Amino acid sequence: MTNQNYMLGALLRIPFQSIVDRIYEELAEAGYSDLRQPHFVVFQHMKPQGVRLIDLAEKAQITKQSMSYLVGYLEKSGYVEKFPDPSDGRAQLICLTEAGKDVENIARSAIAHLQIEWEEIVGEEKMNELFQTLLELVTYIEKDNS
Repeated sequence: MTNQNYMLGALLRIPFQSIVDRIYEELAEAGYSDLRQPHFVVFQHMKPQGVRLIDLAEKAQITKQSMSYLVGYLEKSGYVEKFPDPSDGRAQLICLTEAGKDVENIARSAIAHLQIEWEEIVGEEKMNELFQTLLELVTYIEKDNS
């Protein structure tokens, strides 16, 4: 292993924070200045058919109460809406509204733009290697946690 000034956590956190910053920038430019980083955890774990609050909280590794607060804010702000869960009448599914889908699309676009910039810096081959390495780690971690 080579001698480096950064630990693995920082090497993962610094690019991640750059992604978050770029998403904020592009969302603000599009007029979505009311969202903060904690709200993104909801968007990250949404499914097209909707998702239950308890499942969102579990995926985000936060309490149901914290997730309820985030979802409540996003619902009041018009980014998500709740519908009865057809598989369980007591539960509700949280779904993105058109504004929520727009936010998701802007975030994806911001990440794609940043990925292109990074590829220009390190080259296509290194970006592909990084992507493949991260995919292998994620596959291992998710398999180990299931």
